[in-house]
Amino acid sequence: MQKHGGVLGGSLLVAGTTIGGGMLALPVLTSPAGFIPAIAIYVLCWLFMTCTGLLFLELALAMESEANIVTMAEKTLGWPGKLFAWMVYLFLFYCLTLAYIVGLGNLLSSLLPSYLTPSLGPVFVVVIFAPFIYVGTKLVGKLNIFLVAGLIFFYFCFVFIGAPWVKKELLEERNWSLSLFALPIAFTSFAYQGTIPTLVSYLDRNAKNLRKSIILGSLIPLVTYVIWQGLILGIVPYEGEGGLASTLEQGQNAVYPLKNFIGNPQIYLIGQYFAFFALLTSFFGVTLGLLDFLSDSLKIKKTAKGKFLLCSLLFLPPLVIGLIYPHVFLQALDYAGGYGCALLLGLLPILMIWKLRYHQNNQHYIQLPGGKLVLGCLLLFVFFELIVAYLI
Repeated sequence: MQKHGGVLGGSLLVAGTTIGGGMLALPVLTSPAGFIPAIAIYVLCWLFMTCTGLLFLELALAMESEANIVTMAEKTLGWPGKLFAWMVYLFLFYCLTLAYIVGLGNLLSSLLPSYLTPSLGPVFVVVIFAPFIYVGTKLVGKLNIFLVAGLIFFYFCFVFIGAPWVKKELLEERNWSLSLFALPIAFTSFAYQGTIPTLVSYLDRNAKNLRKSIILGSLIPLVTYVIWQGLILGIVPYEGEGGLASTLEQGQNAVYPLKNFIGNPQIYLIGQYFAFFALLTSFFGVTLGLLDFLSDSLKIKKTAKGKFLLCSLLFLPPLVIGLIYPHVFLQALDYAGGYGCALLLGLLPILMIWKLRYHQNNQHYIQLPGGKLVLGCLLLFVFFELIVAYLI
């Protein structure tokens, strides 16, 4: 008899998918608002993304077999929905790939300044890590165990050693009028919905356990981000030389300015290692997903030649953009969240559920109560976020 997973395993799957390189941008992009306004935005986005996660769960349960987002869109919205999902998926994952190539390149060039210039950082990343994607999921899966272990280890090391350096007065600074700057990146940082079809299979379509896994699994990143936000904003001031304002202007990650405000070089080094593991785990997850998507969409078989072509299509466009715009890390994540996640993981599930419930009359698997009123409120929030992303 096959043994299926439990709520804890499902929760960790959701949490592991959610936590990644995006958290390196969170404190920087939210720093103009301050700690408390940023946390309010995090909670709002967590609540919204939990709701859309439950909508995706309803869709996955309504499908006879495991179906990805594009298939869900086709079965509910027809070929226009499929085309929309396909285009937005590509946009989102290419933005994320670009962000992680540039972010890793910048990080490695700062760790190895004698051997690697900033302009060669993205090239080095593709040359060293693209072969892992070419070999495939099994190799990356084995490597990812050590990467996740390293990510957890250095995160707790950073929290433990960095906590004494936090200044309470820095956390009390707030500017609510600038809090909306956090919306796009917060969307990206709570994204996990693509794993829900896998989660449904893992928990043997047990709706109760699936709901618990989604809610608990998305709460873990929320707590993780709040602690991380408090550490960075409590150590690094927004204004002043080398502060978060200049970090934002330069498009660097949240670890970069630590060296200017702490007397213990170990904290900065630990932060750099944490950033490396966070970026690399996200890089592997996103690029493997994009490679599979390109293979399926373009009908390119994963032969030796086929995988070489897929890797070329996957890595060359973001590499070229990264070389032309070496400080695009934060901007790419901003676009990914502001438009990609908002459309693919916000707007699309609302439209699909509306069609599923009220046009196809399939209301057997409802996971989010509230009917049209709740869906309407979620829809208004998506439009509000898109307007904010466009204006900022």
